[in-house]
Amino acid sequence: MTQTQDYKGRIGNVIRDARKHRGLTQHQLADLLSTSQSAINRIEKGQQNLSLEMIARIGAALDSEIVALGAGPTHLRVTGPTTLSGRIDVKTSKNAGVALLCASLLNRGRTTLRKVARIEEVNRLLEVLQSLGVQTTWLNDDNDLEIVPPRELELGAVDEVAARRTRSIIMFLGPLLHRAENFELPYAGGCDLGTRTVEPHMAALRPFGLEVKATDGSYHARVDRNVEPSRPIVLTERGDTVTENALMAAALHPGTTVIRNASSNYMVQDLCFYLQKLGVRVDGIGSTTLTVTGLSEIDVDVDYAPSEDPIEAMSLLAAAIVTQSEITIERVPIEFLEIELALLEEMGFSYDRSEEYVALNGQTRLVDITTHPSLLHAPLDKIHPMPFPGLNIDNLPFFAVIAAVAQGQTLLHDWVYENRAIYLTDLNKLGGRVKLLDPHRVMIEGPTSFSGAELICPPALRPAVVILLAMLASKGTSVLRSTYVIHRGYEDLAERLNLLGANIESFRDI
Repeated sequence: MTQTQDYKGRIGNVIRDARKHRGLTQHQLADLLSTSQSAINRIEKGQQNLSLEMIARIGAALDSEIVALGAGPTHLRVTGPTTLSGRIDVKTSKNAGVALLCASLLNRGRTTLRKVARIEEVNRLLEVLQSLGVQTTWLNDDNDLEIVPPRELELGAVDEVAARRTRSIIMFLGPLLHRAENFELPYAGGCDLGTRTVEPHMAALRPFGLEVKATDGSYHARVDRNVEPSRPIVLTERGDTVTENALMAAALHPGTTVIRNASSNYMVQDLCFYLQKLGVRVDGIGSTTLTVTGLSEIDVDVDYAPSEDPIEAMSLLAAAIVTQSEITIERVPIEFLEIELALLEEMGFSYDRSEEYVALNGQTRLVDITTHPSLLHAPLDKIHPMPFPGLNIDNLPFFAVIAAVAQGQTLLHDWVYENRAIYLTDLNKLGGRVKLLDPHRVMIEGPTSFSGAELICPPALRPAVVILLAMLASKGTSVLRSTYVIHRGYEDLAERLNLLGANIESFRDI
């Protein structure tokens, strides 16, 4: 095989993985690019010459920074093995910040959000809000954000490019159904109505009179003001974003709405606390039945601080565990990590934790955790996620790299996502022993002596960070290419790990 053929094959694999992660068929991607399905098939097999322009267009369609014209994608060079030390704060929740940006559309007054995660997903939503006429201002270096809506939203001027680059655009449906009887929103490719990811939102919002048709890459929404909830809304899926959409729709419904089988996860609770600040009554926070007494109009100036991110906290715990390091992780939202910590204790993990204290939102319980180098063993049973208060779905991938340094065999069952477990096999390129049993299950054999290698970043956020953490524990130099997906969900992760003693260098080819 020539070097050119090798590069074409590697690029084809990245495009295939990114397409599958977006839930697109080859035919759907071909439609987005105005080409043929057979051309996409040749590209993914490494049998097609590609111009830089075509690679950039594919990257934009898949929201995967395969290449950025002019500068090129950002890569990370990691020198290991690393021993970390010191103290680090957990930043505020990415998913709560995203929900609160959408919820700010409920309020005709000023919303000030404290210490917002300054990540790419937030940046895209801010671009969408600004295109609607919303004024957004970063106030200081603490990432405090001021949001001031116009009297009338410019719904016809939505930034389509930014909207298609965020999966959160669907959460605009709940607040916007009260602003207009007809409106359109772009959606990211692959989200067809009737699919698992979208239909639960429609089922939750139809009781408020919302009907949506998807054509030509847009949601076409129509609202019947004569329709309102006549009985409790029962969610067919206990999803976080589905629950948030139902909550936002209920907040501006001047009556009482009962939502059953609701998610009680961390970002949902933050949204509930924010709605209470707006004057909306929300009962049952933390349970699976939420009772919302809404208002006909909300016009108040509010100040709210979202709580810390349990997924980032788990990332930092995993970093300490795989590098056999003692660090102190401050401001850990313990309520949303208790199952994970209990499982780690069963595996032999040793740590200390402080007394509890309260987050800036006045509600969420925080602790400081000091990790200790520990010899881990595989758990007796498989590891699988569950809706809160079970093991968090987004935290499951971190147990892949943890299991890789534990003695014995660990079975991970990622039953929620169709393809995410596949990316965990990239640990094998660093010396891991990860066997894919089916698209949802992997068997991991430990302990592992990781060694440096060059990998292309998986298109899924959490598996991408898992690979980065394994590189911290790898002997020699590793390179992780095209790391845009990590920047979508983490703020300055490499730089912050460097402050703990890691050796991670950011670079570009061009």
